[in-house]
Amino acid sequence: MPVRLGPQFLNIPMRLNRFLAAAGVGSRRHCDELIATGRVTINGKPCTDFSTQPTARDHVKVNGKMVHADLPLTVVLHKPAGFVSTKSDPHARDTIFDLLPAKFPRLFNVGRLDAQSEGLLILTNDGELAQRLTHPRYKIDKEYELTLDRQWDPALTPKLLRGIFLDGQRAQIVRLHSITSTRLRVVLRQGINRQIRRMFEAVGYQVKHLVRIRIGKLRLGDLPRGHWRPLTKRELESLSVEARVLTRRTASPARTAAEDSRHYTGPRK
Repeated sequence: MPVRLGPQFLNIPMRLNRFLAAAGVGSRRHCDELIATGRVTINGKPCTDFSTQPTARDHVKVNGKMVHADLPLTVVLHKPAGFVSTKSDPHARDTIFDLLPAKFPRLFNVGRLDAQSEGLLILTNDGELAQRLTHPRYKIDKEYELTLDRQWDPALTPKLLRGIFLDGQRAQIVRLHSITSTRLRVVLRQGINRQIRRMFEAVGYQVKHLVRIRIGKLRLGDLPRGHWRPLTKRELESLSVEARVLTRRTASPARTAAEDSRHYTGPRK
């Protein structure tokens, strides 16, 4: 791949509780408790300072046991058609992780694209960011460009904007505009399996080509198919801020515990 990770992407400071959480010790709240009770040591000395940022040279222990955390890393990938959005595939198909360096820390994809679709994917080891970007509660824009099998009838646009029932819920397109008679751009905020393809099938069309070009303010740009690049510090900060804003806007006291705990891997479009 043409991009190498330099120090500006790898030497990212982490507060102690985030470091412990990244090492798999527990939630940040649990890690705060460990720090407060003096059960965390750095280089042999108890550390109760929550603002401490361990470096790669520090020896961090919890209850006397050494812990290691992967360096935080978030990259964007231009997924080509023909690759599946999983770690491994029972049918031995190529996966998106085959496109990444073998020495990368363990990453997981934020949302999915089906095997036939291509475009922008975010991969990260920041679980909190991934949760905010993929959970149904956080309605972040995802923009797609698609090609249909025949000329689009604009009279059908209101029907897709109002919504079509899929899997027992109303699937909606937030925005739709034509580029040509057969090429459209659509924006989603939901995460229903193969939503775009199924919605257009419901009104009599086949999607011949589908590309995700934007997630929030992050754009695919001119990144070639099959290539990846790390997010810049500015992009990462912008994405994190956007996710936090969406979290505040969508938080509700009526939210159920079941909704919060439900496992969600994001949509395949």
